[in-house]
Amino acid sequence: MKAIGFKQSLPISDQNSFIEFETEKPTPTGFDLLVKIQAISVNPVDFKIRKNAAKDTVLDTPKIIGWDAVGVVEAVGELTSKFKVGDEVYYAGDITRPGSNAEYQLIDERIVGRKPSSLSVAEAAAMPLTTLTAWESIFDRIKINPAVDLGKTVLILAGAGGVGSIAIQIAKKLAGLTVIATASRPETADWCKELGADFVVNHRNLKEELVKIGHDQVDYILDFVDLAGYWDVAAEIIKPQGHIVSITGSSKPLNLDVLKMKSVSFSWELMYTRSMFTTADIEKQNEILNTVADLLDNGTLKTTLTTTLEGFTVENLKEAHRLQESGKTIGKTVILY
Repeated sequence: MKAIGFKQSLPISDQNSFIEFETEKPTPTGFDLLVKIQAISVNPVDFKIRKNAAKDTVLDTPKIIGWDAVGVVEAVGELTSKFKVGDEVYYAGDITRPGSNAEYQLIDERIVGRKPSSLSVAEAAAMPLTTLTAWESIFDRIKINPAVDLGKTVLILAGAGGVGSIAIQIAKKLAGLTVIATASRPETADWCKELGADFVVNHRNLKEELVKIGHDQVDYILDFVDLAGYWDVAAEIIKPQGHIVSITGSSKPLNLDVLKMKSVSFSWELMYTRSMFTTADIEKQNEILNTVADLLDNGTLKTTLTTTLEGFTVENLKEAHRLQESGKTIGKTVILY
């Protein structure tokens, strides 16, 4: 089968930053599905791993990355029960296994959902990773209960990004929160409003902007861009007994003491935790993706696809990474096979 990977961590402009190669089509066993891939999308995690996975070495075998895909089940392992040959599926994958930048992929059915029937292949490919990240942040980490938390305020940092774009929708339409998103350009602000944000504020003057809209403090903060950069201001604007969730990590230690007086909770969110550790609730990702498929099909949620590149080629994968590295993308970029 055809695959695209890399042997060295190189700038995306380098001729060998991605290379096309042939490798054996795998055979599913256990809980695995063999999926013939029809479309993939690219996320910031892709270029971060490309930049770091082979920094000081040259790999013997090219590394295949990619963690969003839509495809058709071609074969199943002996322990599978959720899907059959011919089913259309979508999923975000497992960071410990070969990724979706290939013609075929093995994927544990417990982290796979049925493809939303109302969406095109490209529209569906935009959704899995960002949706799981946003959903887990809101419902698994903060544990929002709409019956109790209705109307509370959530600040979404980087509202127009891939995760922010679906988090706005989930927070507004499913959790019933008052949504404040950050955006600094007219086109990104308009995008956030279109998705359902109640307020859009400029991240460059965050405290002042929040005061202007009458929300100088917020109940929850979802960081999808730069935890270290926002840490001090987040500690100031979070309400007592509030909750901060971050997906971005920090290259330097963070001072948790600044949250102590307010009894503020802090959580990391990593969508790969369930698959990486085969947690007891690993099937929850199957359930989330199927629930979201229904919500997409009934129009409650909508795809965040904005850019489609046609053809599974080295050139298109490089372009998708270049767009992600720019930090200026709106919504999601998909490569259609």
